[in-house]
Amino acid sequence: MNEPQLRTLLDGGKYFEAPRWHQGRLWFVDCLARTLLSIGPSGDRTEHATFADDIPCGTGILPDGRLVVLTMFRKRLLAYADGVLSPYADLSGIATGTIDDMIVDGPGRAYVGDLGFNLPPPPERGADGRIILVTPDGEARIVAEGLRFPNGIAVSADHDRLVVAEMDGECLADYEIGSDGSLHFRRRLACGKEPDGICLDRDGAVWVASYGEGAFIRIDRDGRERQRINVPGRRGIACALGGAERRTLFGISAATSPEELRQGRSSARIDIVEVETPGSGYP
Repeated sequence: MNEPQLRTLLDGGKYFEAPRWHQGRLWFVDCLARTLLSIGPSGDRTEHATFADDIPCGTGILPDGRLVVLTMFRKRLLAYADGVLSPYADLSGIATGTIDDMIVDGPGRAYVGDLGFNLPPPPERGADGRIILVTPDGEARIVAEGLRFPNGIAVSADHDRLVVAEMDGECLADYEIGSDGSLHFRRRLACGKEPDGICLDRDGAVWVASYGEGAFIRIDRDGRERQRINVPGRRGIACALGGAERRTLFGISAATSPEELRQGRSSARIDIVEVETPGSGYP
């Protein structure tokens, strides 16, 4: 099978993250530029908000259409609507480390990754990562522990399954979601090196942005690789399925390294490609 050819939608950012398809546009953040952005299918780009006091990272969409943006070091969730950012949840009292990625499911429950340590990563870090659940009424509690650098998070359309990429563990942790939002561990699935952002498709397969392999990799329910799209010389950062039929894979990559990233040196890009199986769930 020939590898699908990517087409560049947007180039020249610093470090894009957390793509979410919403209201006919792809919403995402530029972590290093500290901005919330969106882009349409034709490439029209809009800057919506800036974050003067912290670095934005994970995002999610609430049932009422508001966007939620996570800020990493002050450990907050902010809601965005009509050009205004407002407080949504303060996780500084429960998170033990930097918070990173997140997702919001259909009922409005936010699942947030807590690294368990502060960035930059210490050399002797272990399985200290956790997932924090924030319910629509504002309650926050720990629903998963023992994760090795929890990164991208995805939830199935039926709200029965949550998958989180363990960047240090180089695997996907697969959970069953209880009726109260609690998580029950099922298994770990092999995937690419240093998995970052992820999304689900209608077959239950997971598209994984592989930071370590510079690729977007489709992993089926049994942990088998089914498709690979390479971005040579770049890092796979995040991905989302969107477009009118959710068959457009938006792949975010960056030309950088961990050392360069700590110095603020990075060049981000969004590429698109049409895939056979449409997206499903969140994101």
